[in-house]
Amino acid sequence: MDKINQTFVRDFILLGLSGYPKLEIIFFALILVMYLVILIGNGVLIIASIFDSHLHTPMYFFLGNLSFLDICYTASSVPSTLESLISKKRNISFSGCAVQMFLGFAMGSTECFLLGMMAFDRYVAICNPLRYPVIMSKFVYVLMASVSWLSGGINSIVQTALAMRLPFCGNNIIDHFLCEILAVLKLACVDISLNITMLAVSNMAFLVLPLLVIFFSYMLILYTILRMNSATGRRKAFSTCSAHLTVVIIFYGTIFSMYAKPKSQDMVGKNEMQASEGLISMFYGVVTPMLNPIIYSLRNKDVKAAVKYLLGQKALN
Repeated sequence: MDKINQTFVRDFILLGLSGYPKLEIIFFALILVMYLVILIGNGVLIIASIFDSHLHTPMYFFLGNLSFLDICYTASSVPSTLESLISKKRNISFSGCAVQMFLGFAMGSTECFLLGMMAFDRYVAICNPLRYPVIMSKFVYVLMASVSWLSGGINSIVQTALAMRLPFCGNNIIDHFLCEILAVLKLACVDISLNITMLAVSNMAFLVLPLLVIFFSYMLILYTILRMNSATGRRKAFSTCSAHLTVVIIFYGTIFSMYAKPKSQDMVGKNEMQASEGLISMFYGVVTPMLNPIIYSLRNKDVKAAVKYLLGQKALN
């Protein structure tokens, strides 16, 4: 029994900003405001994409999926972070940590694929407009979204199972806001080369491959746009792609800094990097979902019109 107790842990302690108590109330207020913006902004986009027939297109279907994904991801992590900041409760059960890790990794993996699918959708819309309704039929874009969700879930199950099967030898203090996979792997007291290898495979499948799809899609889009004779057509084509490109840059910029460097020396614990990694993770986990509906929706006249219409209908009722 003593050996078991020394090897496995029942719960984890999330340090978060415990070393900076004066900053906790500030972060609590900031995160709470951003979380409310996330729920309202993404919720409005989902409702508009469902109830307005003008938004029943592949692009807005993917946007609705992206918004639902952002709500699910933040709901799995932000409430517990807010609770720890205000109540100083920092422990999380072993199973709770596993669930949080699974949801975070699943949502991140799914979003990678969704952004790739959205780039392909824009490629077909701009480069093959006459064949767009045939290529991007309802069956096709629903299948594309389903594959994104399913593959992200399977990837997360594998990564979470490999991480949580490790012995931690009583080490249960996570210097992070969340049960993030790299932070948990640093606590393991055995060789984690298998985990590093599987993370590298995951990086190739869910980071590099979608990024290649995005890159080549936009190279072809740019080539097509530059060949357009109409300046109005070029501006319209650019405007439909600018929001997606902005989200891709923010998303990949933050996620690559966290998951694209699974080196052994990063895993054994460089304490001076913990704070910056935690802040990057928080940026990815809160700021990016908050910006998505703003970038996509508030500058989009179709979404604006849909929201005004829905609000007008509600007022009349």
